[in-house]
Amino acid sequence: MPIIGFLYGVVSYGAFLASFLYAIGFVGNLLVPKSIDSGSSGALGEALLVNVALLGLFAIQHSVMARPAFKTWWTRIVPRPVERSTYVLISSVLLALLFWKWQAMPGSLWNVENRPGRMGLNALFWLGWLIALWSTFMIDHFDLFGLRQVYLQLRGVAYTPVRFNAGALYKFVRHPLMLGFLIAFWATPHMTIGHLLFSMAMTAYIFTGIHFEERDLANSHGEAFEQYRKDVPMIIPLPGRKDSRDRTP
Repeated sequence: MPIIGFLYGVVSYGAFLASFLYAIGFVGNLLVPKSIDSGSSGALGEALLVNVALLGLFAIQHSVMARPAFKTWWTRIVPRPVERSTYVLISSVLLALLFWKWQAMPGSLWNVENRPGRMGLNALFWLGWLIALWSTFMIDHFDLFGLRQVYLQLRGVAYTPVRFNAGALYKFVRHPLMLGFLIAFWATPHMTIGHLLFSMAMTAYIFTGIHFEERDLANSHGEAFEQYRKDVPMIIPLPGRKDSRDRTP
Protein backbone atom coordinates (compact mmCIF):
# COMPACT_ATOMS: atom_id res chain seq x y z
CA MET A 1 0.00 0.00 0.00
CA PRO A 2 1.32 3.47 -0.85
CA ILE A 3 0.69 4.81 2.66
CA ILE A 4 2.83 2.05 4.17
CA GLY A 5 5.61 2.80 1.70
CA PHE A 6 5.38 6.49 2.55
CA LEU A 7 5.58 5.85 6.30
CA TYR A 8 8.51 3.51 5.71
CA GLY A 9 10.25 6.27 3.75
CA VAL A 10 9.65 8.77 6.55
CA VAL A 11 11.10 6.37 9.13
CA SER A 12 14.13 5.74 6.92
CA TYR A 13 14.66 9.48 6.46
CA GLY A 14 14.42 9.95 10.23
CA ALA A 15 17.10 7.28 10.66
CA PHE A 16 19.32 9.20 8.22
CA LEU A 17 18.84 12.47 10.13
CA ALA A 18 19.63 10.80 13.44
CA SER A 19 22.77 9.12 12.08
CA PHE A 20 23.95 12.30 10.33
CA LEU A 21 23.58 14.41 13.46
CA TYR A 22 25.19 11.74 15.62
CA ALA A 23 28.08 11.49 13.13
CA ILE A 24 28.87 15.17 13.71
CA GLY A 25 29.07 14.59 17.45
CA PHE A 26 30.93 11.29 17.01
CA VAL A 27 33.69 12.69 14.80
CA GLY A 28 33.90 15.99 16.67
CA ASN A 29 33.69 14.54 20.21
CA LEU A 30 30.66 16.72 20.86
CA LEU A 31 27.68 16.05 23.15
CA VAL A 32 27.13 12.39 22.22
CA PRO A 33 27.49 9.56 24.77
CA LYS A 34 29.99 7.66 22.57
CA SER A 35 32.44 9.47 20.33
CA ILE A 36 35.45 8.57 18.24
CA ASP A 37 37.87 9.13 21.15
CA SER A 38 35.69 8.22 24.14
CA GLY A 39 35.25 4.97 25.99
CA SER A 40 37.75 2.50 27.28
CA SER A 41 40.61 1.46 25.04
CA GLY A 42 41.82 -2.12 24.96
CA ALA A 43 44.69 -3.70 23.09
CA LEU A 44 45.68 -1.69 20.03
CA GLY A 45 45.61 -4.73 17.74
CA GLU A 46 42.10 -5.74 18.82
CA ALA A 47 40.80 -2.17 18.45
CA LEU A 48 42.34 -1.95 14.99
CA LEU A 49 40.70 -5.19 13.83
CA VAL A 50 37.28 -4.23 15.22
CA ASN A 51 37.35 -0.73 13.78
CA VAL A 52 38.57 -1.83 10.35
CA ALA A 53 35.82 -4.47 10.24
CA LEU A 54 33.17 -1.86 11.11
CA LEU A 55 34.47 0.57 8.49
CA GLY A 56 34.71 -2.18 5.88
CA LEU A 57 31.17 -3.38 6.53
CA PHE A 58 29.80 0.13 6.02
CA ALA A 59 31.91 0.77 2.92
CA ILE A 60 30.98 -2.51 1.22
CA GLN A 61 27.26 -2.05 1.82
CA HIS A 62 27.34 1.59 0.77
CA SER A 63 29.14 0.84 -2.48
CA VAL A 64 27.51 -2.43 -3.51
CA MET A 65 23.92 -1.31 -2.93
CA ALA A 66 24.53 1.86 -4.96
CA ARG A 67 25.52 0.01 -8.13
CA PRO A 68 22.95 -0.25 -10.97
CA ALA A 69 23.41 -4.02 -11.34
CA PHE A 70 22.60 -4.55 -7.67
CA LYS A 71 19.58 -2.24 -7.89
CA THR A 72 18.24 -4.21 -10.86
CA TRP A 73 18.43 -7.43 -8.84
CA TRP A 74 17.33 -5.83 -5.55
CA THR A 75 14.14 -4.33 -7.00
CA ARG A 76 12.93 -7.84 -7.83
CA ILE A 77 12.65 -8.27 -4.06
CA VAL A 78 12.07 -4.74 -2.76
CA PRO A 79 9.43 -2.52 -4.43
CA ARG A 80 11.13 0.11 -6.56
CA PRO A 81 9.59 3.14 -4.76
CA VAL A 82 11.16 2.07 -1.45
CA GLU A 83 14.50 0.88 -2.87
CA ARG A 84 16.26 4.14 -1.99
CA SER A 85 14.65 4.31 1.44
CA THR A 86 15.85 0.78 2.17
CA TYR A 87 19.38 1.73 1.13
CA VAL A 88 19.24 4.76 3.42
CA LEU A 89 17.87 2.74 6.33
CA ILE A 90 20.50 -0.02 6.07
CA SER A 91 23.28 2.57 5.77
CA SER A 92 21.98 4.34 8.88
CA VAL A 93 21.80 1.10 10.85
CA LEU A 94 25.38 0.20 9.92
CA LEU A 95 26.53 3.67 10.93
CA ALA A 96 24.78 3.22 14.28
CA LEU A 97 26.60 -0.10 14.69
CA LEU A 98 29.91 1.62 13.93
CA PHE A 99 29.21 4.33 16.51
CA TRP A 100 28.21 1.74 19.11
CA LYS A 101 31.05 -0.75 18.68
CA TRP A 102 33.88 1.63 17.77
CA GLN A 103 36.90 1.24 20.06
CA ALA A 104 38.96 4.23 21.09
CA MET A 105 42.59 4.26 19.96
CA PRO A 106 44.57 6.83 21.96
CA GLY A 107 47.84 8.41 20.97
CA SER A 108 48.13 11.58 18.92
CA LEU A 109 49.36 12.53 15.51
CA TRP A 110 48.86 16.20 16.36
CA ASN A 111 47.28 18.27 19.10
CA VAL A 112 46.91 21.98 18.37
CA GLU A 113 46.84 23.85 21.67
CA ASN A 114 46.94 27.51 20.62
CA ARG A 115 43.51 29.12 20.52
CA PRO A 116 43.57 30.59 16.97
CA GLY A 117 44.65 27.25 15.55
CA ARG A 118 41.95 25.32 17.39
CA MET A 119 39.31 27.86 16.38
CA GLY A 120 40.39 27.67 12.73
CA LEU A 121 40.29 23.88 12.62
CA ASN A 122 36.93 23.77 14.41
CA ALA A 123 35.56 26.30 11.92
CA LEU A 124 36.73 24.08 9.05
CA PHE A 125 35.09 21.09 10.74
CA TRP A 126 31.70 22.83 10.79
CA LEU A 127 32.22 24.18 7.27
CA GLY A 128 32.77 20.64 6.02
CA TRP A 129 29.50 19.37 7.45
CA LEU A 130 27.69 22.44 6.09
CA ILE A 131 29.07 21.84 2.59
CA ALA A 132 28.10 18.17 2.76
CA LEU A 133 24.51 18.94 3.77
CA TRP A 134 24.14 21.93 1.46
CA SER A 135 25.34 19.97 -1.54
CA THR A 136 22.47 17.47 -1.14
CA PHE A 137 19.99 20.30 -1.67
CA MET A 138 21.83 21.43 -4.81
CA ILE A 139 20.65 18.25 -6.53
CA ASP A 140 17.51 16.95 -4.79
CA HIS A 141 17.87 16.22 -1.09
CA PHE A 142 14.56 14.37 -0.78
CA ASP A 143 15.19 12.21 -3.85
CA LEU A 144 18.68 11.36 -2.60
CA PHE A 145 17.26 10.06 0.68
CA GLY A 146 14.18 8.34 -0.71
CA LEU A 147 11.35 10.65 0.38
CA ARG A 148 10.49 11.91 -3.09
CA GLN A 149 10.01 8.38 -4.40
CA VAL A 150 7.54 7.31 -1.71
CA TYR A 151 5.73 10.65 -1.88
CA LEU A 152 5.18 10.31 -5.62
CA GLN A 153 3.92 6.77 -5.10
CA LEU A 154 1.50 8.03 -2.44
CA ARG A 155 0.13 10.57 -4.94
CA GLY A 156 -0.06 7.98 -7.71
CA VAL A 157 2.47 9.86 -9.84
CA ALA A 158 5.09 8.01 -11.88
CA TYR A 159 8.66 8.55 -10.78
CA THR A 160 10.90 10.60 -13.05
CA PRO A 161 14.66 10.88 -12.43
CA VAL A 162 15.90 14.23 -11.18
CA ARG A 163 17.56 16.29 -13.89
CA PHE A 164 21.06 17.24 -12.77
CA ASN A 165 22.11 20.85 -13.26
CA ALA A 166 25.76 21.66 -12.63
CA GLY A 167 25.03 24.75 -10.57
CA ALA A 168 26.27 26.21 -7.29
CA LEU A 169 29.19 24.18 -5.94
CA TYR A 170 28.84 21.69 -8.79
CA LYS A 171 30.28 24.38 -11.06
CA PHE A 172 33.56 24.15 -9.16
CA VAL A 173 33.88 20.48 -8.15
CA ARG A 174 32.09 17.36 -9.32
CA HIS A 175 31.66 15.96 -5.80
CA PRO A 176 31.03 18.75 -3.27
CA LEU A 177 29.30 16.27 -0.93
CA MET A 178 32.49 14.24 -0.66
CA LEU A 179 34.60 17.39 -0.39
CA GLY A 180 32.53 18.40 2.63
CA PHE A 181 33.03 15.02 4.28
CA LEU A 182 36.79 15.10 3.65
CA ILE A 183 37.08 18.52 5.28
CA ALA A 184 34.95 17.45 8.25
CA PHE A 185 36.89 14.23 8.82
CA TRP A 186 40.36 15.77 8.67
CA ALA A 187 39.81 19.19 10.29
CA THR A 188 40.40 18.53 13.97
CA PRO A 189 42.68 20.19 16.52
CA HIS A 190 43.38 16.77 18.08
CA MET A 191 44.11 13.94 15.67
CA THR A 192 44.22 10.69 17.64
CA ILE A 193 45.25 7.34 16.19
CA GLY A 194 41.59 6.28 16.13
CA HIS A 195 40.51 9.46 14.37
CA LEU A 196 43.37 9.02 11.90
CA LEU A 197 42.24 5.47 11.11
CA PHE A 198 38.67 6.65 10.60
CA SER A 199 39.73 9.56 8.35
CA MET A 200 42.11 7.47 6.27
CA ALA A 201 39.60 4.66 5.76
CA MET A 202 36.80 7.06 4.86
CA THR A 203 39.08 8.94 2.46
CA ALA A 204 40.01 5.68 0.71
CA TYR A 205 36.33 4.72 0.54
CA ILE A 206 35.33 8.14 -0.82
CA PHE A 207 37.78 8.00 -3.72
CA THR A 208 36.92 4.38 -4.45
CA GLY A 209 33.22 5.27 -4.43
CA ILE A 210 33.83 8.23 -6.73
CA HIS A 211 35.57 5.93 -9.22
CA PHE A 212 32.60 3.56 -9.43
CA GLU A 213 30.02 6.37 -9.37
CA GLU A 214 31.66 8.20 -12.24
CA ARG A 215 31.90 4.99 -14.23
CA ASP A 216 28.13 4.51 -13.77
CA LEU A 217 27.44 8.14 -14.71
CA ALA A 218 29.58 7.84 -17.83
CA ASN A 219 27.66 4.72 -18.86
CA SER A 220 24.33 6.46 -18.24
CA HIS A 221 25.01 9.90 -19.68
CA GLY A 222 27.78 9.32 -22.18
CA GLU A 223 29.42 12.33 -23.80
CA ALA A 224 27.57 14.88 -21.66
CA PHE A 225 29.16 13.54 -18.49
CA GLU A 226 32.54 13.08 -20.13
CA GLN A 227 32.52 16.75 -21.10
CA TYR A 228 31.47 17.74 -17.57
CA ARG A 229 34.33 15.65 -16.20
CA LYS A 230 36.78 17.48 -18.48
CA ASP A 231 35.44 20.89 -17.47
CA VAL A 232 35.14 20.51 -13.70
CA PRO A 233 37.71 19.08 -11.25
CA MET A 234 36.78 16.14 -9.06
CA ILE A 235 37.39 17.43 -5.53
CA ILE A 236 39.76 20.41 -5.42
CA PRO A 237 38.53 23.63 -7.12
CA LEU A 238 41.09 24.71 -9.70
CA PRO A 239 41.30 28.12 -11.40
CA GLY A 240 40.94 28.40 -15.12
CA ARG A 241 38.61 25.46 -15.66
CA LYS A 242 35.67 25.98 -18.02
CA ASP A 243 32.31 26.83 -16.40
CA SER A 244 29.88 23.93 -16.76
CA ARG A 245 26.84 25.40 -15.07
CA ASP A 246 24.64 24.73 -18.12
CA ARG A 247 25.81 21.19 -18.71
CA THR A 248 23.46 18.45 -17.64
CA PRO A 249 25.12 15.05 -17.44
